[in-house]
Amino acid sequence: MSKLTKNQKVAAAKYDSSKQYKLSEACKIVKEITFTKFDASVEISVRLGVDPRKANQMVRGVVTLPHGTGKVTRVLVLCTPDKETEAKEAGADFVGLDEYIEKIKGGWTDVDVIICTPSVMAKVGAIGRILGPRGLMPNPKTGTVTMDIANAVKEVKAGKIDFKVDKQGIVHAAIGKVSFDASKIQDNANEIINTILKLKPQALKGTYVKSIFLSSTMSSGINVDVKSIGSAE
Repeated sequence: MSKLTKNQKVAAAKYDSSKQYKLSEACKIVKEITFTKFDASVEISVRLGVDPRKANQMVRGVVTLPHGTGKVTRVLVLCTPDKETEAKEAGADFVGLDEYIEKIKGGWTDVDVIICTPSVMAKVGAIGRILGPRGLMPNPKTGTVTMDIANAVKEVKAGKIDFKVDKQGIVHAAIGKVSFDASKIQDNANEIINTILKLKPQALKGTYVKSIFLSSTMSSGINVDVKSIGSAE
């Protein structure tokens, strides 16, 4: 069995891995047990009692985090020339159409979100096999296929994220940075959890939220007491 490092020993002394914590406590602990030299992301993992293979139990949605993600989100807008000025003024990092589609075909995907207008979806669909597996395919349900380009860009820059339950029935999402105050991490966590709760499939029988874990990029997971959600304590 490998020996614990100095930082691992410090972390182990700050929390009990076999215990469940209130969300407010977990948000404080995740800051205390992270020792990275960079500003690590804080992530939430919510295990649901759904069967993602069934269409009527798919859980997918969008949420705007009150305090943003703490990450600089790189946005590409694919649109016709008449929408380019609107996209640039709203803060899009890359704006264009054919030239970026060709770049993507060549392997370039150095962006976090792609937004497009409905009129160019035929061209965007041609690169769906590249964008889909990377979670970059624009979708009307997430607000990334729209005529209101300016608003879509501003929302994404302000902290709007989309999430989707994976094949194991888990929703993973980055909800901030370790440098955030614990109260801001808690606000962001509550926002996405409450959104997930509202998306409970009608076809589901049994427990919806099975477990919630909070962690940073390099820390262990902290088991959050599901019953504590929504508590201000």
